[in-house]
Amino acid sequence: MDPELNGEDLYDSPLGVRQMHTFEHIGPLAAVAQSFGPRRAHNRLLMSIYIVVFKAKINILLPFGPLAVILHYLTQKHGWIFFFSLVGITPLAERLGYATEQLACYTGPTIGGLLNATFGNATEMIISIYALKNGMIRVVQQSLLGSILSNMLLVLGCAFFCGGIVHSDKDQVFNKAAAMVNSGLLLMAVMGLTFPAVLHFTHSEVQYGKSEVSLSRFSSCVMLVAYASYLVFQIKSRHNLYSPLDEEDTQNDDDSIEDDIPEITLWESVSWLAVLTTWVSILSGYLVDAIQGASEAMSMPVAFISVVLLPIVGNAAEHASAIMFAIKNKLDITLGVAIGSSTQISMFLIPFCVVIGWMMGQDMDLNFQLFETATLFVTVLVVAFMLQEGTANYFKGLMLILCYFIVAASFFVHIDPAATQPAVSSGWQKPSKSSN
Repeated sequence: MDPELNGEDLYDSPLGVRQMHTFEHIGPLAAVAQSFGPRRAHNRLLMSIYIVVFKAKINILLPFGPLAVILHYLTQKHGWIFFFSLVGITPLAERLGYATEQLACYTGPTIGGLLNATFGNATEMIISIYALKNGMIRVVQQSLLGSILSNMLLVLGCAFFCGGIVHSDKDQVFNKAAAMVNSGLLLMAVMGLTFPAVLHFTHSEVQYGKSEVSLSRFSSCVMLVAYASYLVFQIKSRHNLYSPLDEEDTQNDDDSIEDDIPEITLWESVSWLAVLTTWVSILSGYLVDAIQGASEAMSMPVAFISVVLLPIVGNAAEHASAIMFAIKNKLDITLGVAIGSSTQISMFLIPFCVVIGWMMGQDMDLNFQLFETATLFVTVLVVAFMLQEGTANYFKGLMLILCYFIVAASFFVHIDPAATQPAVSSGWQKPSKSSN
């Protein structure tokens, strides 16, 4: 046995405490691997596979992914292919969030929060790139919009509601300054999406159908610069601004340490992120191909599928993490997951897709149509008002959840005007302005 693990040193050293905590609740398979020597690669691999693949109960849904691939080649039932792909991606999204949280234990809270938001949105990014490659611009726009709405209303609402029920004796508090910074960025994103839509619907473009695309590309570059500046501001300039306000966090250092102890190593976290992202990419291709057929088979609008169903699956990791941190009375981390993810989608992922579409020759723009833009604007206002006091309770959470139900019902009865336009290689074609 390694000398450094003998005697009282095992209990006194941070390494010993970390290793004991790591293997305490892993299970019999990991215990067997531990007994043969934790330094051996194959034993470490056994433990890693058990922790990531077999330990989580949600992984019972993993076989639905391969079933979707099999159905794709054996049948033409797009409804079932879409359903199985959707269910199969759900545990992968949750495991992506888990691997990111493990990686965050080695990078620190600030970088970890950014990594959580980034890889938490990996599913949306992959689905968007596949859809954009196939010219399904409206699916890209609506799925990204749905991710923002889902994070701000459903995820944050469920977190506030569950946290408020558990801590019903008093309101939970969070860092109001950090929340206001994110609210400002979200309002900037709304401004970036509003002007192309207004330009289009007022018919005040210099070149009809082209000026809004040019404006969208310019605004996207500006938004990317703004988001990069926000990252620098968050990491270097104002890192103390984002520290938790709850004094109980400083009084319970032992509990915080136990919560932050990783179960897998740094390189295992990176490897699992690569494996999970690859599998999500494969399933996303089948999911996107089956959207139109699933819409017809289930008699369900493509807008509802894109805005409601896809984001719920893509936000599975954020949903679970936000609720868990709210129950632990860590509202600052909850806001970092829910609002931070919405900020990243609106200020980075949407402009990024516009730029990528530009490179692909697709006329992806920021004109999300009037109905979608108005929905986003009202949602940002509602959430900003909820956050301005710096407190949360179960009633605020309930109101956000009910607001999401209204949004979901609205898209179920909404007819996408772009769907009536003839399809072209860029997904849909704007009507040309008649000459005088």
